[in-house]
Amino acid sequence: MVRLRPRIAAPSPGWPDYLASRAEAARDPRLARFFSAGLPDPETPIGEAPMVALDMETTGLDERRHAIVSIGVVPFTLGRVAVSKRRYWVVRPPRPLSEKSVTFHHITHADIAQAPDLAEILDELLDALAGRLVVVHFRHIERPFLDAAVKARLGEGVLFPVIDTMSLEARIHRQSLMARFKRWIGRPPASIRLYDSRARYGLPVYAGHHALIDALATAELLQAQVASHYSPATPISALWS
Repeated sequence: MVRLRPRIAAPSPGWPDYLASRAEAARDPRLARFFSAGLPDPETPIGEAPMVALDMETTGLDERRHAIVSIGVVPFTLGRVAVSKRRYWVVRPPRPLSEKSVTFHHITHADIAQAPDLAEILDELLDALAGRLVVVHFRHIERPFLDAAVKARLGEGVLFPVIDTMSLEARIHRQSLMARFKRWIGRPPASIRLYDSRARYGLPVYAGHHALIDALATAELLQAQVASHYSPATPISALWS
């Protein structure tokens, strides 16, 4: 079993100090509560950290032009996935659905017609995330989309550290010396999409592009990544971004 040496993301990028400063400065009480919950200490072993997997379906890939249509969250630890505490919301986007987005995530105009705006479920969502280390597969969707959506409604955004399971796969299959050598001899790079990443660890096949199912799939993927390449003693600051 190959164990990767923990790699610290740019000085743990000051996340504890950032959250503390936002807790003091936040004008909206919901954000103040969220930031006040803080995070586990950066040196906390990943095996002791409370986590929550987060996934979103959106109408596109650009948070400036597209919007969130569904959100799934699943609390978990390295040893257990708390499926009974899962949460799932379909939310009404401020922009119309396109045919392409409906085809992709199968959320239709009828589904969103009576759905709440994100502002209406924001309390529940922030409570589900507060005090936990958020885990996603491709941080360039969940984090900027949520920040932009909250900023549009409250005038102030919400940022927090995440463990990105896609980034962890990239470290192994795109950025390692062996991966670079394979590219040099003409081998195509390994896919780091959620479906293909799970297959490498022998995890079961789930239907994709459903926020709750993908959140569960992401939680299981991180468990497999840590078991295969890291250790329960790895500090969370070696994994978060």
